[in-house]
Amino acid sequence: MTRPLTDSLLRERRAIRTLTLPGLIRLVTEIDDNGPISRRRGSLQGALGDLTPGQLRHAIDTARDLGLIHARGHALARYQLTASGKDLAEVYDTAARWARSRELPSRTSGFVARVQCALQRPDGGPEREVSAPREALSEWLKAHPRVLHQDVARSSQTAQESGRAA
Repeated sequence: MTRPLTDSLLRERRAIRTLTLPGLIRLVTEIDDNGPISRRRGSLQGALGDLTPGQLRHAIDTARDLGLIHARGHALARYQLTASGKDLAEVYDTAARWARSRELPSRTSGFVARVQCALQRPDGGPEREVSAPREALSEWLKAHPRVLHQDVARSSQTAQESGRAA
């Protein structure tokens, strides 16, 4: 017989599922690595050309809903990371480095797959040790609790409907 999951654990799992959407990882890291995305026509699709328009729209909507990005009215820079978004980009970097050092999920995996593997991986193992990425994510969620209470259940369903990012 299995124990029912607590509400807080369910919220955390939903948040992790949302925060590991490929389009969201790509959007946040693109802006973190290369700065704000400009208002020039096509610059957003150009920067994230591996995402379909549906995936891109979903990533932007999710990032806005979670307070990770903001758009400046008529400024030259269209999308910028908020403080929360910058902090999440650090969590993604931590996760990718951790997974790369362990060749997870495989030796040739890309950034997004490494982040997903590290953050979705259950903690534990023989020592029941919390991994560095999960600890970083836990700290981020404590600092930004709104994500745990946001209605993110629709995120994974919408992502599936609009197609998955590579």
